[in-house]
Amino acid sequence: MTAEVVTFGCRLNALESEVLRRNAVTAGLADAVIVNTCAVTGEAERQARQAIRRLRRERPTTKIIVTGCAAQIHPDQFAGMAEVDLVLGNSEKMDAARLLPDGERVRVAGIMDVRETAAHLIDGIEGRARAFVQVQNGCDHRCTFCIIPYGRGNSRSVPMGAVVDQVRTLVASGYAEVVLTGVDVTSYGADLPGQPKLGALARRLLAAVPELKRLRLTSLDVAEMDDDLWTLIAGEPRLMPHLHLSLQAGDDLILKRMKRRHSRADAIAACARARALRPNIALGADFIAGFPTEDDAAFENTLALVEECGLAFLHVFPYSARHGTPAARMPQVPSALRKERAERLRRAGAVMLDAHLQNRIGGEAHVLAERSDAGVTRGHAEDYASVELTGTFAPGTIVPAHVLAATGGKLTARPLA
Repeated sequence: MTAEVVTFGCRLNALESEVLRRNAVTAGLADAVIVNTCAVTGEAERQARQAIRRLRRERPTTKIIVTGCAAQIHPDQFAGMAEVDLVLGNSEKMDAARLLPDGERVRVAGIMDVRETAAHLIDGIEGRARAFVQVQNGCDHRCTFCIIPYGRGNSRSVPMGAVVDQVRTLVASGYAEVVLTGVDVTSYGADLPGQPKLGALARRLLAAVPELKRLRLTSLDVAEMDDDLWTLIAGEPRLMPHLHLSLQAGDDLILKRMKRRHSRADAIAACARARALRPNIALGADFIAGFPTEDDAAFENTLALVEECGLAFLHVFPYSARHGTPAARMPQVPSALRKERAERLRRAGAVMLDAHLQNRIGGEAHVLAERSDAGVTRGHAEDYASVELTGTFAPGTIVPAHVLAATGGKLTARPLA
């Protein structure tokens, strides 16, 4: 029986889990489960521990290896679980030779000492129509709510040439869309010779791999978006008209207490600039609801930002205190109020999404087919709108379609003849 990987957390974890799966085959690891954990919230860690206990009940003789950000930050806690055979750090998990248990229970080195991010070259991602490419890891910023730098280390970038090589391989394997990902992707290049920025990487990538049909970016920091990137947004059709922004809040005092580097006005200006350059662009954002000291007025500022910026794709998280972060020592908002505010933000996002989708009715969409069932293909349009398309199409096919309707947070469409 080959090793299984259970993944929690972000897209970067999903990519690294694919590398883990392949490394396990290389190492000859069998009858094992690798749990790739997340530490972004306390709930994420709780779910990982719960999954580990369930796995042990269901598979009493299987080796259980725990890795990821939570394991990097709290190795002793996971090593103290009787269900766990081996704890690996985020650097060690990428080394196939370190996956094999040999009696040593903890292999976790200091992540702040890691200076390079390896270019994990793979020729596809199992079960996905789009491919994710890691271009950066770690973070040099210290937002007061965030524990992730202690799980990922300082910011470090994959050299441009290695990224180009990865994308060429993926395109040759049939992938039409590539997503560039990282922990703080807009900090790309600060540690490389010449300090190229994300815009320069995207420009070189599109020029060097003309066969790549779609390039998508994730989790952009508005304080770090460079001029090259804005130029591509304006004039490069292969760069998808969909920006997801790391905003977190829409109130200046809360942003300051979060130690973010942008203001409310900066967020509004970035969204307005994107729309002026590319009127059909779809915008999304990450938000934390109920950050410590957030009063009603501060929350209303964040809620209003959703409409002011027309943010259609929201990722909303109730604030979760992380031990060891400055925010955990600030006056806390009651948990029930955090959840209520998170739900209000999600409802506001749903209204913006519906308005965005309604505007697409009667127009054309180019749908990346992802999966088909019973004569219906599901996928995503250029702006990341979910689409149900009549007909059966192979995963990875880009299908021109006419948009018929928008219901339930998705579009329905029929293929163009």
